[in-house]
Amino acid sequence: MKSPNISTVIIAAVFAIIAFFIFSNMSATPPLIAIFVFVSVFIATLVDVSAKNTNSTPVVTGSDNEIKTLYVGNLPYRANEAAVRELFANYGNVESVRLMKDKHTGKRRGFGFVEMPATDLAKAIAGLNDTEFQQRTLKVREAKDRPVHAETTE
Repeated sequence: MKSPNISTVIIAAVFAIIAFFIFSNMSATPPLIAIFVFVSVFIATLVDVSAKNTNSTPVVTGSDNEIKTLYVGNLPYRANEAAVRELFANYGNVESVRLMKDKHTGKRRGFGFVEMPATDLAKAIAGLNDTEFQQRTLKVREAKDRPVHAETTE
């Protein structure tokens, strides 16, 4: 089960404070409180989902500000985010670096993703694909779009 993000916690706290003031000044029946809680959860979920959709990385198609993701394969297992960021910074502005780890062992899996402006993408691919980094030959290409999976609750 995923832990809630901060916006969900803030929304829930606001509804709890509102409920406290509303129901402390009147004699509320349990069905009325249950209806309020149900509506509050429903609204909090809608607000949280819309916040996720609007707060994602701003991508304007065809713009110089567009952020693209690079797949970086055959990374040395001892490489860390700082070293990869430093390597890619030679070819442009690095927005983020994510190195994948095995969820059971916590060990690096030998690949990751680097986010850069679209204008710097070609330079980074041309400059780093099939080059050696810490005794490994890197494979650098534009990442494929990630498929959207429905979230499951446990």
